[in-house]
Amino acid sequence: MAKVTLIFKLPYYTEWGQSLIIAGSAPALGSWNVKQGLALSPVHEGNALVWCGQVSVPAVFTCEYSYHVVDDHKNVLRREAGEKKKLVVPEGVKDGDVVEVRDWWQDASEALFLRSAFKNVIFSATDNAKRQLQSPSLSKTLDPEDIVVQFIISCPRLAAGSTVVVTGSNLAVGNWKAQNGLKLNYVGDSIWKAYCVLRKSEFPVKYKYCQVSEAGVSSLEFGPNREVDVDLSSPKPSRHILLSDGSLREAPWRGAGVAVPMFSIRSNEDLGVGEFPDLKLLVDWAVNSGFHLVQLLPINDTSVNKMWWDSYPYSSLSVFALHPLYLRVQALSDAIPADVKEEITKAKKELDKKDVDYEAALSTKLRIAQKIFNLEKDKVLNSAPFKQFLSENEEWLKPYAAFCFLRDFFETSDHSQWGRFSQFSKEKLDKLVVADALHHDIIRFHYYVQYHLFTQLSDAATYARKNKVILKGDLPIGVDRNSVDTWVNPTLFRMNTATGAPPDYFAKSGQNWGFPTYNWEEMSKDNYGWWRARLTQLSKFFTAYRIDHILGFFRIWELPDHAATGLCGKFRPSIPLSQEELLGDGIWDFDRMSRPYIRQDMLEEKFGSLWTIVAANFLHEYQKHCYEFKEECNTEKKIITKIKTSPEKSLWLEKEDSIQRGLFDLLQNIVLIRDPEDSTKYYPRFNLEDTSSFRDLDEHSKNVLRRLYHDYYFVRQENLWRQNALKTLPVLLDCSDMLACGEDLGLIPACVHPVMLELALIGLRIQRMPSEPGLEFDIPSKYSYMTVCAPSCHDCSTLRAWWEGDEGTRSRFYKTVIGSDKEAPSRCTPEVVNFILQQHFDAPSMWAIFPLQDLLALKDKYTARPAAEETINDPTNPRHYWRFRLHVSLESILEDKDIQASIKNLVTSSGRSFPGKKTDKA
Repeated sequence: MAKVTLIFKLPYYTEWGQSLIIAGSAPALGSWNVKQGLALSPVHEGNALVWCGQVSVPAVFTCEYSYHVVDDHKNVLRREAGEKKKLVVPEGVKDGDVVEVRDWWQDASEALFLRSAFKNVIFSATDNAKRQLQSPSLSKTLDPEDIVVQFIISCPRLAAGSTVVVTGSNLAVGNWKAQNGLKLNYVGDSIWKAYCVLRKSEFPVKYKYCQVSEAGVSSLEFGPNREVDVDLSSPKPSRHILLSDGSLREAPWRGAGVAVPMFSIRSNEDLGVGEFPDLKLLVDWAVNSGFHLVQLLPINDTSVNKMWWDSYPYSSLSVFALHPLYLRVQALSDAIPADVKEEITKAKKELDKKDVDYEAALSTKLRIAQKIFNLEKDKVLNSAPFKQFLSENEEWLKPYAAFCFLRDFFETSDHSQWGRFSQFSKEKLDKLVVADALHHDIIRFHYYVQYHLFTQLSDAATYARKNKVILKGDLPIGVDRNSVDTWVNPTLFRMNTATGAPPDYFAKSGQNWGFPTYNWEEMSKDNYGWWRARLTQLSKFFTAYRIDHILGFFRIWELPDHAATGLCGKFRPSIPLSQEELLGDGIWDFDRMSRPYIRQDMLEEKFGSLWTIVAANFLHEYQKHCYEFKEECNTEKKIITKIKTSPEKSLWLEKEDSIQRGLFDLLQNIVLIRDPEDSTKYYPRFNLEDTSSFRDLDEHSKNVLRRLYHDYYFVRQENLWRQNALKTLPVLLDCSDMLACGEDLGLIPACVHPVMLELALIGLRIQRMPSEPGLEFDIPSKYSYMTVCAPSCHDCSTLRAWWEGDEGTRSRFYKTVIGSDKEAPSRCTPEVVNFILQQHFDAPSMWAIFPLQDLLALKDKYTARPAAEETINDPTNPRHYWRFRLHVSLESILEDKDIQASIKNLVTSSGRSFPGKKTDKA
């Protein structure tokens, strides 16, 4: 069999102790086993460090491969992003020939445009499907002076009807005239190729790639000239050069979008809350306004408590099931009886309120859906589409339906209260969903509702894709502790803990979301199967997603499950302060520093005349004027319970809130938190200098604790957190081809932005939450490309509410950002809104995404409602009612051509991409 030698060359700068390996599908490249792949060696070529390696293969040879950065033990430190590279030994090679592969490292930012948001939506796959696939061919018979160069370029953003040519400093490539250049053939997957036969004497050749539109207009790529040369001094020079040139160099692509929660949408057809079919109207409005993207909050079922608390969209009952709240009952059947139609009409009027009535809307929809189900269940459940849906989703659907049945039967979602069903097993599940069970229709009803939700959302998602609009979903950081997921997979969660966030812009005392933290060690045992299934499900509807609290993949703020607030937590993972380390620094009184520091004068100051009552009921005086909490109220949740249920509660009637705050302050008056799993390890309490426990220490102890505090929070964890993120985040990114954005607001470790850049995760920038220290307001014109910029988001007040909320803030913004010496208007006028929005449209950020409320503020007629009522969430209130609803319908703003034209003008004048004409095809 004829053999050829493949020589790989890759320019790449490594750090000390790193090297490169090629792993591929062929045995010669290790059959994807990196440790058995082809090891490369570094060679200096001019200013470049080029990694080289060679291997003998058959003359007829194809394979897939990718490059890996490894350490001295061949452990993978970094791998290429995107699709695997494909290698085909060119035709015409002879036994003994040398084929040189001049490659490039494909980083994550290059691979972005191969994600489904771009590939299947904006630069639609249908555009590429129209291109005729052509394999490049070599017709000339070679003589000894000939060298064959194969040009290979990726062009994922190429416009429909356009072609690619190479033009350069040689006649074979057009002598810099695009019309005479070398035409490339489209070979699929956005790749273009062409052979070019050059004489040895013609090297080096300078060249560039050029787009040629359907109308014949040529556009040369950006950047310096490329160059190909050969080493003629080699005893056996390469006869064939495969010139993998990466991606066509183009101007940075920029787009815009609109953000609105699903529940906030109002339409003429809904029953008091937004519904999945409404997304078609929103897509129409987006297209008319020049937007390529519609962003939603999470849409999973949150029906844990079966009350308005469940309006919180980030606390899911199931990470797979969709929320019945978003069901359009009118679309369940073509044969709805007259009495049910009348009931729907009546419900529309009753639920047409200013805000969402969560409980009434959900119960009404389920009641009506049950009636329609009773009439057509056999017809639907025996249909081929339903059977396919059940077959493809039964892994999560059956446990979900069983959970909902048990939740309602036991009247609680706390599965620890379910007797023999507390522990999930496949055998118990099979009995719960068996067809001859008395409750089987209840199970089937949950299947039925999920099937229609799936159908309605899929239909809307298809409509969005056809109109070149990305649907962007949201991936919550946690799940409710009383959820299907914790019932079915309890070992994946640390059920004795809670997730939250330390004090930041959103909440000065931290946040406690109540979710159990993840057991990453257990999750890794099946290569994060639960996460992979979760992302696969999300990708059925969305082509982009927001990773909620991406910092949690570096480290999570972990709280004990008995905590009610978010202040006294610790980061997991983290390197604690050891007892030995503290002793070495002269810190020895661990009991004094880790127990609440309570003195009589503090009680008198906090509780005034009630201090003796508080002390008698909640505290024990263990030493003169020194107090500690009694056992029955030594945690935040115990304090809450005692305040509400104590026989003595009449003594503090109408002062419950102030007493609770005061007791919490005392409980949190510590400087060190002892590790509950290892009593020799400690964590510095967040903002420890704010405590009287710290202030009463000696100066030596204060100085040591200040230093250790800074070291714990800002120094010693960085490498650990980077490694943790690089273990988990690539799994998320690799298990779907959705475009990923990360919400990276709050206390940001130094390692976060470099890792996000390495993985091409798009960050978030909010102007009033500057990422640069010392700034009050961020400067959008200085944002980096790999960001989403926005004037506000669901976790803060709207642009109007922010502007009108504080006179000092708006005055400083008006002077320093808008640049006016005049008095700032007290009202957020359309002119002010236009200025701020224009800043964001003009920003270098890849995406500018705007809350719908901020966009509507461009026109006075939409600002009659008090600005404060448009706020979606209050992060300081763990029992916030998520019920904001637009005060205007989508149909009415679709009829308003002026505001759509105004917004589209902002899009087009900023140079951002925008969709073409709307299509009604689903």
